[in-house]
Amino acid sequence: MSLTHRMNPVSPATFHALHHADAPLLLPNAWDIASAVALADAGYAAVGTTSLGVAAAHGYPDGRGLAGVREATVTLARGLGGRLPCPFTVDVEGGYGGDDHRAPERVADLAVELAAAGAAGINLEDGLPGGGGLQLASQQAELIAAVKERAPDLFLNARIDTHWQAETPPPLAAALARAEAYLAAGADGIFVPGVVPDEDVSALVAAVPAPLNILFAPGRHTVSRLADLGVRRISTGSLLFRTALGAALAAADRIRTGRPPGAEDAPGYAEVQRLMG
Repeated sequence: MSLTHRMNPVSPATFHALHHADAPLLLPNAWDIASAVALADAGYAAVGTTSLGVAAAHGYPDGRGLAGVREATVTLARGLGGRLPCPFTVDVEGGYGGDDHRAPERVADLAVELAAAGAAGINLEDGLPGGGGLQLASQQAELIAAVKERAPDLFLNARIDTHWQAETPPPLAAALARAEAYLAAGADGIFVPGVVPDEDVSALVAAVPAPLNILFAPGRHTVSRLADLGVRRISTGSLLFRTALGAALAAADRIRTGRPPGAEDAPGYAEVQRLMG
């Protein structure tokens, strides 16, 4: 299917409903049009984007709130709009709003732009750019409220970074206090990456009155176990992008050293052509 033969837009309500289905939403995260189209073609109910994958694919570091990553993110959303048979949601880091009084307005502008492009949701984090700690919960709530006022149909997944890349995670109460503030501001779901133990996941599910999103941890999580714990959304984050990069490096190294490249699972040229139309 080519870009000139687009599908009818998928209603954001469809994406909302996936968070309340019998089984949790397994959300694979794409980094470009080809990966998103391939994942949708494989039958996934929805597709997300990964800010690390999008940033790295365009030569930028992740998590810095860079204008170039914002531009690449919007361009990708426009390329996906109307092209997928399923909803898609966009990872927007902290919203690229800057740190002045106009930040809520700028983040809301981005949300409106993405909704117009066909996105069904966004993932908005409270970690400050460059690993500079966490946004004040009250200020993050202002961003969330501004987005929901301007783009009310978007599923706003509020990411709480209390446990992300933390050597000594704080008590769950720290995440729960933020979750309460963000839900009061209009967030539709709560995402706490870095929470891994079953008992912590269960405690979050019990305390958060909204769909809980968990970042899949290879070797620690299974989809069936997270479903049993009551998780409603399971994200792969940058895992697929990093796996693809690793597979490319491994294949190149095998070719360089005279070994078979191990490309049995790689789609053929004709298959990629079919996906792209």
